[in-house]
Amino acid sequence: MLIAAFPAGPLAANCYVVAADADGPCVIVDPGQDAVDGVAKLLTEHRLTPEAILLTHGHFDHVWSAAELCEAHGVPVYLHPADRALLTDPAAGLDAGLAAQLSALLGDTAPGEPADLVEIADGDSVTHAGLEFAVAHAPGHTPGSVTYALTPGAGRPDILFTGDLLFAGSIGRTDFPGGDHPTILRSLDRVCLSRPDDTVVLPGHGPQTSIGRERSGNPFLRGITGR
Repeated sequence: MLIAAFPAGPLAANCYVVAADADGPCVIVDPGQDAVDGVAKLLTEHRLTPEAILLTHGHFDHVWSAAELCEAHGVPVYLHPADRALLTDPAAGLDAGLAAQLSALLGDTAPGEPADLVEIADGDSVTHAGLEFAVAHAPGHTPGSVTYALTPGAGRPDILFTGDLLFAGSIGRTDFPGGDHPTILRSLDRVCLSRPDDTVVLPGHGPQTSIGRERSGNPFLRGITGR
């Protein structure tokens, strides 16, 4: 199993390249701003060929390079339909201050929709590069936030890509348009805390963690842990 990652763009959103092994096909998760060169470096280093792009949600720092990589490699991009509009109007998912900063930095440009966009739903299974990812709809940070769980293999624990749902020591913010705090708590309870403690959490920002570590030490989960 090969999982390589790097922080992309000014907001350091984690972009992941996932493969069963080197010298083969792979899946890209959340290629955000300025991710194209970082992805190319990992593909060359590990001799990988992309088969698909998985997006955990529609915020610009997680999706910005998806359309370019889709076109370059001819691969499908997976996203929940509730966040589809953010691909062409990234400011719609931000508060007024951050939207103004984004506009000042990038003008009216937006990455646009990938040419091959596949809508996903809760309970779907996405299979590429010899790997199976179980999709769970997990709204609260955005209406279309999802997680992707890698089906466990021999000697490998559960691996959960949480996007901006769950971080090491924190959870996703809910003050942006489309965010909702009670909703994200329900998503955390259903999607994260229902999983085994040894589940590896690969978040959208910051270091990896585990469900057990967050269950016992994340202050934002204290009110829902164990329900």
